[in-house]
Amino acid sequence: MTTGTLSASGYDLTPLNDAERTAAEADLTAEEREVLLHHGTERAFCGTLLATKEPGAYACRLCGLPLFRAGAKFESGTGWPSFTEPYDPQHIAEITDHSYGMVRTEIRCARCASHLGHVFPDGPPPTGLRYCLNSVAMVFVPDGSEPARRLPDRA
Repeated sequence: MTTGTLSASGYDLTPLNDAERTAAEADLTAEEREVLLHHGTERAFCGTLLATKEPGAYACRLCGLPLFRAGAKFESGTGWPSFTEPYDPQHIAEITDHSYGMVRTEIRCARCASHLGHVFPDGPPPTGLRYCLNSVAMVFVPDGSEPARRLPDRA
């Protein structure tokens, strides 16, 4: 049984409860913890998903919510995986970020609030957006595979 709001693409967006969050955070590496929980940034050109070009989807490392489709990925030259649009706009939360003396738009997972990266208005058509992601914030799920279950089955 679904416990909360469904996105247009049919995914449960109910925020994690304390037990789910504790379980999901238990196996994070130090770098994943720094990025996802403390809004850090991995070093440019070091992310493991930067060169991934296979068909599939990119899901949240913490909760497994699909975030971006491989077909929306493009080479931005910035050193981080970049996408033109999300898997489902409801899967991404946008937060105004005033850190480092700049005003940017931070993006977080809409279900677990993990920090993913930022979105900028300098991307290619059709959206003109560049969703700039940390590789450690995501897991790649090849077409034909199911993402690893990061949460108890809510469906």
